[in-house]
Amino acid sequence: MPGTRGLRRASMLVAALGALVVVTACGTGGGGGGDDQGDGRTIRIGYQAFPSGDLIVKEKGLLEKALPDHTIKWIKFDSGASINTAFVAGSVDLAAIGSSPVARGLSEPLNIPYRVTWVLDVAGDNEALVARDGAGVKDLGDLAGRKVATPFSSTSHYSLLAALDKAGVDASKVDLLDLEPQDIVAAWSRGDIDAAYVWLPTLDELGKTGKTLLSSRELAAADKPTLDLGVASTAFIDKQPEVIAAWRKAQAQALDLIHDDPPAAAEAVGKQLGISPEDAAAQLKQGIFLKPAEQADDKWLGRPGKVGNLAENLHSAAEFLAGQKQIPAAPELSELEKAVYVEGLSDAVSG
Repeated sequence: MPGTRGLRRASMLVAALGALVVVTACGTGGGGGGDDQGDGRTIRIGYQAFPSGDLIVKEKGLLEKALPDHTIKWIKFDSGASINTAFVAGSVDLAAIGSSPVARGLSEPLNIPYRVTWVLDVAGDNEALVARDGAGVKDLGDLAGRKVATPFSSTSHYSLLAALDKAGVDASKVDLLDLEPQDIVAAWSRGDIDAAYVWLPTLDELGKTGKTLLSSRELAAADKPTLDLGVASTAFIDKQPEVIAAWRKAQAQALDLIHDDPPAAAEAVGKQLGISPEDAAAQLKQGIFLKPAEQADDKWLGRPGKVGNLAENLHSAAEFLAGQKQIPAAPELSELEKAVYVEGLSDAVSG
């Protein structure tokens, strides 16, 4: 007969899998079909509509040009939680996802077999906590008893919990609502919520009638950084490492464009987001983008034989989530180091 801890973990797993079934059935952009699995020529990429090099890769068809013998299937998702769902369902091969949902995905009860292959960006002012005008919220201390929305299991959710913890506000005293970005805008316009922690471009929309209380840049300075990462299923990496190499080179081209030709980068991102190049340029400036060669630095992914500090970042995020009772326990650091894929990285980002 299993012990109490075993029963608790088993029940959490059942609950998690039940939620995954619901999200796969009802969520938008779930990519739930498995019809492309196994042919080896269709690459299913999960992406999110936030300003990043990933949107440049998509807009300019960089991966399609690099892999003409493959079919590239781009699948849009609204949050990292739905991307984790898709990986559990075997519906995507690669994806753009935040560091907090990655930490959750690599932990019990999900234990998703994927690995981090790239750092898309470090969250700065492109992700923030905003209070609605007229809600009477002047600072974080005013959030007790208020309705605050964020997509659960996202980097914004992690940052919101970290912000409340930093301000000494008991999260259980806040009415936290799990809403996707487009639903946050609707609830905000109706006056149904008092504040929200979310990312661009939704953040810009809320900022028109709201006040920023705190940004992810400030949390990063307080040792609670969040990142947007590229991940790929372990099985896909093992079977097609050459595709990962091509994907990394395409992402490196996109980062170079952001640094070397900002107007061209803004034009590509603007087309994907349906906004003007000027607005896209302003949004890109709010994120922190590495140079391609920095990917292999000790501070980030690292290199074979010496995984970088990204593993420590994921471990810190997992420990915080465990402390907030979002997951049962954080994985060992050694397990998270194995989840950072550094093989071939130096070749992909050099020259």
